[in-house]
Amino acid sequence: MIKKRPNFVVIMTDQHRADYLGCYGHPFLETPALDGLAKRGTRFTRFYVNSPVCMPNRASYATGRLPSICGARGNGHPLAKDANTFIDLLRTKGYRTSLVGKSHLMPMTSFPPTWGHEIGEDMEPAGAGFEEARRDVIPPETYDQENPAKWAENDDWKLDLPFYGFEKVFLCTGHGDQVGGEYVHWLKRNGIDQASVAGPDNALLSDAIAPQAWRTALPEEYYPTTYIRDHSLQMIDTYADNPEDDPFFMMVSFPDPHHPFTPPGKYWDMYNPDQVELPSSFHMDTQNTPGAVTQARQILKDYGMDPAKTMVILPANERETREAIALTCGMITMIDDAVADILRKLEERGLAEDTVILFTADHGDLLGDYGLLLKGPLHAQSLVRVPFIFADPHTKGVSVCDAISGTIDISATILNRAGLGGYHGIQGRSLLPEIKTGEDHGRGAWIIEEESQWPMFGLEPPVRLKTLVTEDWRVSLYDGSDLAEMYNLRDDPYEMRNLWNNPDYIAVQADLMERMAREMIYYTDLSPAPRRRA
Repeated sequence: MIKKRPNFVVIMTDQHRADYLGCYGHPFLETPALDGLAKRGTRFTRFYVNSPVCMPNRASYATGRLPSICGARGNGHPLAKDANTFIDLLRTKGYRTSLVGKSHLMPMTSFPPTWGHEIGEDMEPAGAGFEEARRDVIPPETYDQENPAKWAENDDWKLDLPFYGFEKVFLCTGHGDQVGGEYVHWLKRNGIDQASVAGPDNALLSDAIAPQAWRTALPEEYYPTTYIRDHSLQMIDTYADNPEDDPFFMMVSFPDPHHPFTPPGKYWDMYNPDQVELPSSFHMDTQNTPGAVTQARQILKDYGMDPAKTMVILPANERETREAIALTCGMITMIDDAVADILRKLEERGLAEDTVILFTADHGDLLGDYGLLLKGPLHAQSLVRVPFIFADPHTKGVSVCDAISGTIDISATILNRAGLGGYHGIQGRSLLPEIKTGEDHGRGAWIIEEESQWPMFGLEPPVRLKTLVTEDWRVSLYDGSDLAEMYNLRDDPYEMRNLWNNPDYIAVQADLMERMAREMIYYTDLSPAPRRRA
């Protein structure tokens, strides 16, 4: 019997570029579970983030709104507690909702911001209640719920529920083997002292030289990926044990394959760095290197960033890059094994025929492109294009869809499939028409935004840039700088020839600038709706 409203399981990985799955053409990475999911569903080839940074893109996923519109503009900007999410809408319509893993809708540190509102010398501060343009700003302590220190210091620390619409949450914060949140409490309950087994100081001996790579002493059975798998299986059992209840929405969110590179046990040795081929752009001719890349390579020199700790773009040599790629593949295969168990559990408990499965990632990783690792304000395809698979047992669609789409479309698609209208101001579009036909139903372009607290490329914070992606082109503009990029994606898929200053492409540049302006007009915030005509 087909349920009128299906169940949903959204599986999300962290820092996972589109071409790092078998079904997306990776030459040696083994991901049979996700490949099988793609085979019975629809795989999107041009699915883009709205920001290549964790917090803003996750907020766009939850709200269906651009980062600049929902307010979570960059890391350090939490999603407002009074923001509507599609998860909360599902909950109010009877869905049972749960999150297992990473949220990152609030800051995961207790560090103060690197910049903030400044006033001129000899000027009197505005005073209490006038710090921000909005009067309804919720106090900062309200957004301290994902702070790892709170969880580490207090065994009774819990989230305020519902948490952005989630009724049940098994929270993970951080990455690698140093994940915090409820996961830390779980380790303690299992007699594991994280401080004595996790991190580089406790690492097992290895020959790895890649920055932020260490062979973790944490056993596979206690690694965060395993925790997320086990608690996802637990939630499936809970839902199956109460079949008379309403349908469920479950988000399974893995902190991997984000750096540090710490796959446990057998996954550390699963892929040989010596067999890794370097990306086509790794040995780029310096003469043709995009200006933004040239400046990115100066980060360590200019700002003294520690390669063992930095969260942003990091130059790497050949051996370091090969190791980082091999270890990333190990983390992805471990996730794939966990996904296989989750899919198997749905089958065993009789839920598979009523459950829509979606798989995606919050952003990508350079992984050797231009001789760089990690991420930063450089909107290369490896950072902005992510996997997206939609598998619905009751919706027959195309196997591959090349339509331009992205993060904000997920919420509208799920609500559409659930038979629910979205709230006013949602900016994404349902992808069900694209899934049925494979054709782009009127979009043809994508806007990507980024705002950073960190000084990069010689720019003072905040670093701001916007990108437009069309069928054939990618153009990126940096605020406060003459840095700009323009690539013909059809002729130059690895984005190695920046045509911004090429006089032969002035007409193309003008057309793209008009297109970007029109897209920004289209994405004007329409919420709230007018209350009267005049």
